Amino acid sequence: MSFFAVEHHDAIAVVTFTRPPRNLMNLVAIGELEAVLRDLAASTTANVVVLTGGVDGSFIAHADLEDVADGGWATSAAGDPQSWVRVCALLESMPQPTVAAVNGQAWGGGCEICLACTVRVAADAAHFGLPEVSLGIIPAFGGTQRLPRLIGPGKAAHLVLWAEIIGADEAERLGLVEAVFPDKDFLDHVIEWVAPMAAKPREALFAAKRAITAGVRLPLEDGLRLETELLGGILGAPGASVASAPVADVGATTTAEPRADLG
Repeated sequence: MSFFAVEHHDAIAVVTFTRPPRNLMNLVAIGELEAVLRDLAASTTANVVVLTGGVDGSFIAHADLEDVADGGWATSAAGDPQSWVRVCALLESMPQPTVAAVNGQAWGGGCEICLACTVRVAADAAHFGLPEVSLGIIPAFGGTQRLPRLIGPGKAAHLVLWAEIIGADEAERLGLVEAVFPDKDFLDHVIEWVAPMAAKPREALFAAKRAITAGVRLPLEDGLRLETELLGGILGAPGASVASAPVADVGATTTAEPRADLG
């Protein structure tokens, strides 16, 4: 049985996770997601990958704790526990920008998958949390490392150490998500929001993603060097217009406030 469906909307690949009743991610499913992402990373048509949930009220609710009930992650017979780590690394490092379209619960491992994406958007009903310390463990799929880099160490410590659960509006205020859209027709709003990015020249899009995601972890001098190398690699690529476009035109596309447009 497949837990993932992939639909293409022009250059946008939408990956939907469906595992009723609660959309808990088990080891079999995370292994399948790894294969799906590897295929999409090699795609010549997908410029952006969107990940969302196919069960009402859940994005990826959290990891399925039944996988660890007997013997723990390291010895699980249900699948390879390291798939969690590899999936998060793939979402971060695959050429395409990745978008977490969070349409419900995203706790624990589900929240950590969000953090590994390039950007995150939420439905009004979405809620986020890393409650692992309440269970006597810690967020160990990158949560303690990616969250502080995204929203700052103090705010991240508050969410992790207090095991705080927050809604979409608070997530937007903290910078955990970039936009909040209405629950009704949520995915349509997300695709409309993503479409201008997906229409950009793919060589520039991919290089810009890499410059941001890799560069933020480098000393400034190394990041500037990476940026220069990436620019040099795309100037001769089809569709590249950085060299000839007027300065005012580069990156001049603007987007409206989501709530103002979508009410």
